[in-house]
Amino acid sequence: MKDARWEMPDFKLAKRVTRIKPSPSTAAAARAKELKAAGRDIVDMTVGEPDFDTPDIIKQAAVAAMQAGQTKYTAVNGTLELRQAIAARMKRHTGQDYALDQITVGGGGKQIIFLAFMASIDDDDEVIIPAPYWVSYPDMVIANEGKPVIVTCPEDNGFKLTPEALEAAITPKTRWLVLNSPSNPTGAVYNEAELKALGAVLERHPHVFVLTDEIYDEIWFGEGKLVSLVEAVPALKERIFAVNGVSKSYAMTGWRLGYAVGPLVLVNAINKLQSQISSCPSSISQAAAAAALSGDQSFVAESGKAYRRRRDVAVELLNGIPGLSCKAPDGAFYLFANCSGAIGKTAPSGQKIENDLDFVLYLLDNGVAAIHGAAYGLSPYFRLSTATSEDLIREACRRIEAACAALS
Repeated sequence: MKDARWEMPDFKLAKRVTRIKPSPSTAAAARAKELKAAGRDIVDMTVGEPDFDTPDIIKQAAVAAMQAGQTKYTAVNGTLELRQAIAARMKRHTGQDYALDQITVGGGGKQIIFLAFMASIDDDDEVIIPAPYWVSYPDMVIANEGKPVIVTCPEDNGFKLTPEALEAAITPKTRWLVLNSPSNPTGAVYNEAELKALGAVLERHPHVFVLTDEIYDEIWFGEGKLVSLVEAVPALKERIFAVNGVSKSYAMTGWRLGYAVGPLVLVNAINKLQSQISSCPSSISQAAAAAALSGDQSFVAESGKAYRRRRDVAVELLNGIPGLSCKAPDGAFYLFANCSGAIGKTAPSGQKIENDLDFVLYLLDNGVAAIHGAAYGLSPYFRLSTATSEDLIREACRRIEAACAALS
């Protein structure tokens, strides 16, 4: 039966809405919740959200701000206290100084990225996006009249963009390169030498700016210090827009607070847009974020150790399942597992597994919610989030193993 709520023949949607699709990760998470609500036993491995609670010291800062009456509008680009905390963090992590007016604050890193594209992309401007990519990058570009240029980065290259592939993708229309390290969905991390090599290409093309998505930069499993592009190639500083936030590192997803640093002209344009869209981010979330960035960092260190343990457990279990393989990620809290050994096989129901979407739907039938690799631009893979307990990771892998064993 038709839903009468959709019967609006005279209402025309804007092309920018019809060009894009809903976020596959959000849709998968919503489907898992629907099945759970219907009584299905589902282990949800879709959501990139820490299962830890926000640390008490951060909550207390929010309460103190409310009690002090900090419940009014703030400056469009964020409070002075928060921008000072962001500048201090950038200095600690990259060695680079940023003036307070080179910092913008918004309702999450996702909003900041969207506004950056809105402020800088005109018709058919090109944005280079290495694949596998976070699901929202291409649609954000398309929504803002741009053209995503997808560059496939195979597993043999560690899922990372090479200088040769970058050089080949750049045209006179290229506006941006998007670089996400540590990566969602693969957990790939660029080392200093790799960043310098990419920087050498970029220095030959001064019309190309770089949006570095660094939201997972505290969740890093390698030795020594994680290096960002602006630290590796400081000559590119005026062309780098570095996006970050507090959602992942401090378990603050619901606080919706992201920030970025970069060229003043772009920051000013984003602030202008935000002044017309939301006026400013939440004053309470800003107080909490300032406390997170400038306070005790023991939570970050301890949660990072937990993510490493979970990664190790999951990688070992997945690599023990015939037909699957999984490269150990260097950061973030995701596994991007290869399911090529399951493609072409037949489920007990008689359905043939033709691709990675079929495979994750088959896993869902067997009680595990995951996201197919094609949603991230590379098949045949599937993504699992390890931002959940070790017990749930073990149970998910047990179910995946049983499901794979049942294929013929």
